[in-house]
Amino acid sequence: MTKIAFIGAGSTIFMQNIVGDALLTPALADSHFALMDIDPKRLAESEAVARSMIRSVGTGATLSTHTDRLAALEGADFVITAFQVGGYEPCTVTDFEIPKQYGLRQTIADTLGIGGIMRGLRTVPVLWDVARDMMQLCPNATLLQYVNPMAINTWALAEQFPALKHVGLCHSVQNTVEELAHDLDLPKGDIRYKVAGINHVAFFLKLEHRERDLYPALRQGYASGQFPKAPLLMPRCPNKVRYEVMDHLGYFCTESSEHLAEYVPWFIKDGRQDLIEQFSIPLDEYPTRCIEQVATWKEQAKTLTDGRDIEVTRSHEFAADLMNAIVTNTPYTAYGNLPNTGQIPQLPLRAAVETPCLVDSNGVQPSVVTEIPPQLIALMRSQINVQELTVRALVDQSPEYIYHAAMMDPHTAAELDLRQIRNLVTDLLNAHADWLPDWCRPARAA
Repeated sequence: MTKIAFIGAGSTIFMQNIVGDALLTPALADSHFALMDIDPKRLAESEAVARSMIRSVGTGATLSTHTDRLAALEGADFVITAFQVGGYEPCTVTDFEIPKQYGLRQTIADTLGIGGIMRGLRTVPVLWDVARDMMQLCPNATLLQYVNPMAINTWALAEQFPALKHVGLCHSVQNTVEELAHDLDLPKGDIRYKVAGINHVAFFLKLEHRERDLYPALRQGYASGQFPKAPLLMPRCPNKVRYEVMDHLGYFCTESSEHLAEYVPWFIKDGRQDLIEQFSIPLDEYPTRCIEQVATWKEQAKTLTDGRDIEVTRSHEFAADLMNAIVTNTPYTAYGNLPNTGQIPQLPLRAAVETPCLVDSNGVQPSVVTEIPPQLIALMRSQINVQELTVRALVDQSPEYIYHAAMMDPHTAAELDLRQIRNLVTDLLNAHADWLPDWCRPARAA
C-alpha cells in the first residue's frame, strides 16, 4: 500500500484536490493518507472531507490524522507540504501593513519581493525540519513541495539536504494555458507549449495550435484592445500587466498579472495612480482574497463536513499524475522546480529553476532548455539575486544578507532608498520575531 503523508492538511480545499485526484488514479486509489496539521479543528474538517470522498469513490483507501508530524511521516512513500507559517494573521497582514508605512505597496507578497523574503525566513526552517524527519523516517520518499516562496524553498532544501528527493510544484503553467485558451477561444488541450525559467517568472518560449505560432494572434489582440478578455480565474485581476510585458519583452509570463506587477519596477510607483488604473493592478489583493476565502470556507464547511458524500472530480494539479508515474513507471511530463544542475545553462547553478521534467520510477528528471532570449534571462537573474541572498542568510545564519536581499529586490529598490529599506527590514524582523529563528535579528540600526 502506498502511504501519502500530507503536511498542512488543514488547507482543506487543496487537500481535497490532491486526495481526490489520487482516489481517481487506479494505482493510488487504495493508498493510506496520513493527514497532519497543527490546528486540530481544521484537521478535523479535512478528515471529514477526505472520509466523505473515500466513501463517494468507494476505494479501499484508508485514512489517519495526526498533530504529530513524525507519526504522519513514518514509512511514507510521498510527502506533500502545503502550509503557511504564521498564517494570514498575523504574518501576512504584517508583511503588507509595515511596508505600506514606508510607501511600499504590494499585491500578493508571498513569493518574491519583501513579502517573499519574510515568508521564506519563516518557512524554510520548518521545511528543513520536515526534510530532517524524512531522512530518518522515510528516506526514500519523494517530497512534493507546494509551499511558497517556491524558489527560495527549493533552493534552500537542496543546500541542506542534497540527498532528499524533492520537487517544487505549482499550477501557474496550467492556469496560464487555461487563460490563454480562454482569450484565444481555443480548446486548452489543443495548445502546445514549452515553458522555462524560474517559478512565477517563467515564460512560454513556444506557444502553438496545430503548428501555428499563437504569438502573432496574442500581439494583435492586445494591440486592438480585444485582449485580455474578462478574466476566467481571477475576476478582479485582468491580465493587462502580462500582456504589456509580452508587448515589450516578446513573451508571455506564467504567473498572473497581480503577481508579476510586484516582481518588476515598472507598474507600482509612488505618484503614478494612472498606472494602477490603466493596468488594473489590485493592490492588497492577497489580504482581500484571504478574507474572502475564510468567509467562503465557513459556508463550504457546513456542507462539506455534514456527512454527505462529496462528488470527486479531477483538479489540474500535477501531484497525483506525478506519484502515479513513479509508482507505475509510466512516463509523465510535469513542470517542476529543481536545483539547476545545468538544465538552464544560462542561469546560475544551484538556483531553483522550472522546466519540463520527465517523471517515472527513476524520479523527477529535468529536461535541458537552452537559448532562452537574453532579456528574459536578465529579468530572471534580477529575482535570483534576491533568492540567493535569502538562502545565504538562512544557510549562513547571517541577518545582514536579509537586508542585502531586500536592497536587490527590483520593486523595493525602485520605491525606497537604502536607509528606508534597512529600517523597513528591521521593523519586519522585529514584528515577526516570534516566527523567526533566534539568529534572525536586526543586524544594526540605520
